[in-house]
Amino acid sequence: MEVTRDPGAVIVTHGLGSCIGVAIYDPVVQVAGLLHYMLPEAKDHPEKAQANPLIFGDLGIPRLFKAAYALGAEKPRIVVKLAGGASLIDGAGMFNVGKRNHLLARKLMWKNGVSIHAEAVGGTVSRTVSLEVATGRVQVAVPGEPTVEL
Repeated sequence: MEVTRDPGAVIVTHGLGSCIGVAIYDPVVQVAGLLHYMLPEAKDHPEKAQANPLIFGDLGIPRLFKAAYALGAEKPRIVVKLAGGASLIDGAGMFNVGKRNHLLARKLMWKNGVSIHAEAVGGTVSRTVSLEVATGRVQVAVPGEPTVEL
């Protein structure tokens, strides 16, 4: 997870397969943050949650927003964009981590009254996400395909 107000920064995360990248941006104060989480809920893995809580959506997403608020972001202004949630390993199998990760992000945003402005989720491809702090521009790259802006 990274949250910053540095207008020259570009925050990047690679290898979003079943993981979810949550990009947030407040255009008024130019606060940007990007979280890359691997699993939806920490309750099934308490030891891992203790060691690295940010790999879990239910722990990482609130921390992402709190860090942005600490830098002056305000909830009504925050633009949220999601990427990832692919089915790379188990397809539509019983684990379906990508879909569960995506559903958790949507649920947490809904419960907290935050709109999701754009998504590039699902499928069977790995994604790289970049977030430009100066503009809030989010780009998603997939190997062998043109980069798209969310």
